Amino acid sequence: MIKRVMASLITLTGVGLLTALPAWAEEAAKAPKVNDLDTVWVLLAAYLVFFMQPGFAMVEAGLTRAKNAANILAKNFMDFAFASILYFLVGYAFMFGEGNSFIGMSGFGLSGLASEGLPIWASWMFQAVFCGTAATIVSGVMAERTKFPSYLIATALLTAIIYPIIGHWTWGGGWLSEMGFFDFAGSTIVHGTGGWVGLVGAIILGPRIGRYGPDGKSRVLAGHNIPLAALGVFILWFGWFGFNPGSQLAASGTENAMAIALITINTNLAAAAGAMGAMFLVWAMYGKPDLTMCMNGALAGLVAITAPCAVVSPWAAIVIGLIAGGIVVMGVSLLDKLHIDDPVGAVPVHAFNGMWGTIAVGIWGQKALGLGNDGLLHGGGFTQLGIQIMGTVVCAVFAMVCMAVVFLAVKAIMGLRVTKEEEVRGLDIEEHGMEAYSDFQIFTTR
Repeated sequence: MIKRVMASLITLTGVGLLTALPAWAEEAAKAPKVNDLDTVWVLLAAYLVFFMQPGFAMVEAGLTRAKNAANILAKNFMDFAFASILYFLVGYAFMFGEGNSFIGMSGFGLSGLASEGLPIWASWMFQAVFCGTAATIVSGVMAERTKFPSYLIATALLTAIIYPIIGHWTWGGGWLSEMGFFDFAGSTIVHGTGGWVGLVGAIILGPRIGRYGPDGKSRVLAGHNIPLAALGVFILWFGWFGFNPGSQLAASGTENAMAIALITINTNLAAAAGAMGAMFLVWAMYGKPDLTMCMNGALAGLVAITAPCAVVSPWAAIVIGLIAGGIVVMGVSLLDKLHIDDPVGAVPVHAFNGMWGTIAVGIWGQKALGLGNDGLLHGGGFTQLGIQIMGTVVCAVFAMVCMAVVFLAVKAIMGLRVTKEEEVRGLDIEEHGMEAYSDFQIFTTR
């Protein structure tokens, strides 16, 4: 009896399995194919890029005064939190959803979206840390005088709307992509956007109290912890090995392995050349090898190589980095003459060198390495160079105009800058009710 029951159950199970097989096969055929190695590679790169957040926090905290350290850390902390949530809800859809050549209009909350070769969650995570990077650049430029709530509102609009629209134009298949504009890992899209937004914010805010004397000459408001800033730069340099090589978005196969290796060496060489270029120039101009300029020179080289890292040779990367180091020194001097106060030098690093790196694609880029046209020095004429210049300028103007409207609206409604008394006393106490170094005497007279 028991044997007959068992035989019946086995028969029914077998029939059920056979009936279900076509349905399972159909579902498996519909499911996107995922490459496990590529997925691990992209997620590992995302973790490295996320590690750049404490790098930015250390650089900005170290290069500003002790009385504002907790405030700058709070901005770095919360702008990534805001970027993560808003980029999940709407930002990724604006950037990669189906829509038109200007903006994506589907996939809100990742609903219905897929990513070729990767789980959509891995693709989102990698792009989300890029969005957070663009946002956190702004905090350094507007440091030591911006209201915390006002900064958060501007960050929300930047990460939810402005940055995703610019990203859609290139990485989302928009109109710049159709023209052949190339920005491999975001010299313009990520760093340029953050830098230009910071610049317009600094102009609207005005300089910090005491930054320029009655005679118009600039005064040094020195950062309170250079070792902290140096640690931040090393963390950023390390994290960039996720930023650029990770943007290959795949690691499997010989072609991807070769590409990742080239991108890695180019990234490192440009950073080193940027540090050397800045050191020699500032040494020649002012008689001392200023460490902060050396550090910003390394960051400038990293920003500049971000767009062309996959399509240029190592020799070109060195030249691009050397020029980037010079641009950062000259850029700091230019902002000083214009009385635009950028406490950490983020505008020359990210805005000026974001534009320079994007243009460099049109000079040294090679069709043999995957670019649409050869660059100027490889016999391609001015075609790619013209597209690069047009694309990076349009992105800069769009970011600045949009965020100028945001900053001016915030200024009119709730104020963008803290009061004079709050600025002199320090934003840690006034904005957060705490001190970064509660057991130490903090000078509030400068």
